[in-house]
Amino acid sequence: MASKKSAKYIFVTGGVTSSLGKGIIAASLAKLLQTRGFSVTIQKFDPYINIDPGTLNPYEHGECYVTDDGAETDLDLGHYERFLNVPTSQDNNVTTGRIYNNVITKERRGDYLGKTVQVIPHITDELKYNFFKLGETGKYDIVITEIGGCVGDIESLPFIEAVRQAKMELGPHDFVSIHLTLIPYLAAAKELKTKPTQHSVKQLQEAGIQTDILVCRTEKHLPIDLRKKLALFCNVQYSDVIEAMDAETIYDVPILMRKEKLAERVLTKLKLPKSEPDLEDWKDFLGRLKNPTEEVTIGLVGKYVELPDAYKSIAEAFMHAGAKNECAVEVKWISSEKITNDNAATILHDLDGVLVAPGFGERGIEGKIEAIRYVRENKIPFFGVCLGMQCAVTEFARNVLGYKKAASTEMDENTPHPVIDIMEEQKNITKMGGTMRLGAYPCTIKKGTKAFVAYGKQNISERHRHRYEYNNKYLKEMESAGLKASGINPDTKLVEIVELEGHPWFVGTQYHPELKSTVQNPHPLFVQFIKASLNYKKSKSE
Repeated sequence: MASKKSAKYIFVTGGVTSSLGKGIIAASLAKLLQTRGFSVTIQKFDPYINIDPGTLNPYEHGECYVTDDGAETDLDLGHYERFLNVPTSQDNNVTTGRIYNNVITKERRGDYLGKTVQVIPHITDELKYNFFKLGETGKYDIVITEIGGCVGDIESLPFIEAVRQAKMELGPHDFVSIHLTLIPYLAAAKELKTKPTQHSVKQLQEAGIQTDILVCRTEKHLPIDLRKKLALFCNVQYSDVIEAMDAETIYDVPILMRKEKLAERVLTKLKLPKSEPDLEDWKDFLGRLKNPTEEVTIGLVGKYVELPDAYKSIAEAFMHAGAKNECAVEVKWISSEKITNDNAATILHDLDGVLVAPGFGERGIEGKIEAIRYVRENKIPFFGVCLGMQCAVTEFARNVLGYKKAASTEMDENTPHPVIDIMEEQKNITKMGGTMRLGAYPCTIKKGTKAFVAYGKQNISERHRHRYEYNNKYLKEMESAGLKASGINPDTKLVEIVELEGHPWFVGTQYHPELKSTVQNPHPLFVQFIKASLNYKKSKSE
């Protein structure tokens, strides 16, 4: 196995406040390095004690992003994949919970030979092992590690100490510390303030880490004298003070960081060769994103709509598909709890397409079903994802087959028509974390279907996160009434895709297509859904 020194390591920390966009800066830097020919991966270390975000409510942490190998991870891994077009894995997201779990498991096994197990060295050693794990595979030239939370948080202390130790072990040309901070603008004083950043950098210095590059989030341009002041008080070179202005979209950030020469500063410190990045494809995407020739309005019906991060990957997939169609996609966020039989027409009639979002639990479920009834009857393009697909099956059973009490057993255990039922292997599971059907599974698509037109091939692989499934006992009846199963898992025969005959575009997927949509490869189902919505809009005006 290659030594950890075969890769170079960049650590991204944050100060002053959370949600500054460490993940976007890390992904943008990775893109700038990747387009220069380097093999790059990004990993996220989260200081919370949950073993993974799988049991977290979306209100806590936004969406839970699922990788091919079935890891439930932080939503920043979605950014990494969308920017780099390279899959991540279980090893790209590590939490305090996982670190402590590993250490305690080793202690119970007797691996420490009677030693007292402590934060230093045992927790920090486990952290360093995970820092270096991907670098030791020999696949990557550069590993970027994003440390979640803020410098100064109690829970971050072992992480910061492990980063300090990593620097000692790696040496000066294999380690770079990037600190992302906020330069607030005080409207009353009409000036930008550097003091919070000075304090943040000082806290890092007290922990034994000197910031190499300072990235400053700001809503106003940093004047030269302010950059000089930051360099002086934060003990960094003037050229290592990088301005990160608020951007129109996250996809502008690599271009902004290119202008600020972030990658050049990193390559200088890592003693790596410099070359010009090839950003032509990226600029082409941005050109199509920002200069659309048409526009559609898509209703996203879900129960977390006041928190768009709960549907982050779906929102981004709309941007990718919109750019591919040279079409601006305006997303109208609609709470499923507000939709009833009486007002569905008022809320939905002027939309060009409707996506019913994934989720868990019965809150807002009847509103989703009503929305689907309306778009089915009025031939408005429809896309159902995971629970959205299950709601489409339920709606069809109720209103076409006439099974008025049809339901998923997740919502009604005693339904006489369980058209969606818990998977057989899930019936005896009592633990919540990491026990769903997770990760990539194969699917075979029937020719002549809308799904086949989208993918252009029969065999695909898509990512899942659910416990409940289409009940095959109703398959023949559903199909004969017009709701066709167009995609089937070849091993389990589980229904993965449903489509409605005689409807311009009505597709539901049990899997999560949004998780595989990237800038370079917009997801084909999203591309076709936007195309269908455009056609529907044109037919309305005609």
